[in-house]
Amino acid sequence: MSTPTPTDLLGEIYAHWISELGLLGDAPVSTELLRLIFDDWHRATAEPEGVTYKNETIGGVPGILVTPIGSNPDEVLIFMHGGGFALGSSASHRKLAGHVAKAAGVTAFVLDFRRAPDFKFPAQIEDGIAVYRALLDAGHTPEQLTPIGDSAGGNLALSLVFQARAEGLPLPKQVITISPWLNMENNGATLDRNDATDFLITREGLQGNIDRYIAGATSPTNPMANPLYQDFAGFPRLYITAGDVESLFDDSVRLEALARDAGVDVTFSIGEGMQHVYPFLAGNHPRADEEIRRIAQWYRAGLTNS
Repeated sequence: MSTPTPTDLLGEIYAHWISELGLLGDAPVSTELLRLIFDDWHRATAEPEGVTYKNETIGGVPGILVTPIGSNPDEVLIFMHGGGFALGSSASHRKLAGHVAKAAGVTAFVLDFRRAPDFKFPAQIEDGIAVYRALLDAGHTPEQLTPIGDSAGGNLALSLVFQARAEGLPLPKQVITISPWLNMENNGATLDRNDATDFLITREGLQGNIDRYIAGATSPTNPMANPLYQDFAGFPRLYITAGDVESLFDDSVRLEALARDAGVDVTFSIGEGMQHVYPFLAGNHPRADEEIRRIAQWYRAGLTNS
């Protein structure tokens, strides 16, 4: 794992986290402390102008409702936050959701789904589908609801759709994933190849989160926990973005291949030289801002072509 340059804000934050954890020596790091550290994720993101936030509960699931001025309240991004299924929160991700929602002209709901290890698989997916079902019951059409997620949240955004399919619910028209973490077998091709260029991800850290999420609950090859084992035939149009120097890049490469082979309309946007979940740099880095624009344009084009 290399040292970030001074201009790489996201890399600085990731390195700071690792440094702080290193100061603890051999002492165990509690999940509560990890959650406090990871809520600092939002520091990479500039506050988007003209966006309001409100604590809300939808389908029994708490979270933050993100409303850009002039946005269409009928269209909702169902935002599943990253953090290894155990960390992250609506607080860490509200600004990122705000940038995406503002660019797309829609609202967003950032779920505070139940987190591991307090709640194992499939509690997180159950919370996602509860929100989706509640929004449908409130009168939103499937086309107006778009699951979106970063890292572990990308896994959950995909699994939400597969759960909807299993329950016979109408499917959304499109899904957005940002640096999705899908491989619960922890054997991705870029885990070692990109280890020197990824400032955050390590195989050991991933395994810790895998254990928190599914140990004693299910197998790492269960398609609902590991979407790389899913059948993507009939899946909604899909947007994937990831940095090519991150250790989880292989997950996105495999996801694109699976979706494309199944006939899915898939777009893969690669952030050259960018870190894990690089759109977190929205408002602070031109490539992150460009990616937010790309996501928004892709989103609007999908609705226009309905």
